[in-house]
Amino acid sequence: WLALRLRAARLASGQRSGETYMCDQEQLARWAKQALSRRTFGAGTLAGAAAACTPMGMENTSGATSVTGRKVSFRTAAGTMDGEFFHPETGTHPGVIFWPDIAGIREAKRQMARRLAASGYAVLLVNPYYRDVTGEQFADFATFAADKGFEKVKPWRDKLDAEAIQFDGRAATAWLLAQNAVDKSARIGTQGYCMGGPFTIWTAAAAPEVGAACSFHGGGLVREGENSPHRMLNADDHYLIAIAENDDAEQPEAKTALRNAASAVGAPAEIEVYPADHGWCVPDSPAYDRDAAEKAWSRLLATYSEAL
Repeated sequence: WLALRLRAARLASGQRSGETYMCDQEQLARWAKQALSRRTFGAGTLAGAAAACTPMGMENTSGATSVTGRKVSFRTAAGTMDGEFFHPETGTHPGVIFWPDIAGIREAKRQMARRLAASGYAVLLVNPYYRDVTGEQFADFATFAADKGFEKVKPWRDKLDAEAIQFDGRAATAWLLAQNAVDKSARIGTQGYCMGGPFTIWTAAAAPEVGAACSFHGGGLVREGENSPHRMLNADDHYLIAIAENDDAEQPEAKTALRNAASAVGAPAEIEVYPADHGWCVPDSPAYDRDAAEKAWSRLLATYSEAL
């Protein structure tokens, strides 16, 4: 029933099977009501996002790694990509390319990037929509959903095919490796959420310096055509693919295709369906599940520790 309902909603909104990013307009409207209603309590969703992104058991710990951040920009084949760069104040660290979800750069994503930087990584949070707009477009996911964000970003997102992301991934990799805070002897990691999931695999396929691709509730990992992410795995990279249970209900064959593809090339791959819905890793998502998000975060760190 769930699979049929989601598929019907996406067909109604003009999305093609196998290339969906799992965020249909009916779902967004429902999430908007839920998220906006929560703004009437406490300090609001951004404060909640900050608290949720704090490592469990570390909320008031002194002596934590000091992190610095700044806005950055650099040239790509398509123009000037912008983003935000977070890293420990001292030392050199493995670089990470952070692909946000459909709502782009915002405070929830900055908090996630800062947390990763505090764990010893130099994190480039990129704006995937730089061909059309610069910087933050939505304060949080509730704003995205309430302000018809899906319709707004659709023409921007439609440009982000495998070729475009591979150009962007190579440019982001080159930029990272030119930064003093980045350990040039280490390989680079890449992680993505929702629409950013396939971007991680495309990036790893395009840039040999990338050693790990980590997708969390990513959409379109198995689709038609030679550029399907599952057809672009290689033995030199590590893969962490965390699948939402409702995404798995719609496309149950995807996990098998991904496992078979990884096995065929001999790539180390952890592919798991989590007992949580699409968006569970992101603190400003109505589907956020802290326990499942913490598990996914621990697996991210373990993957980077092994691969980078």
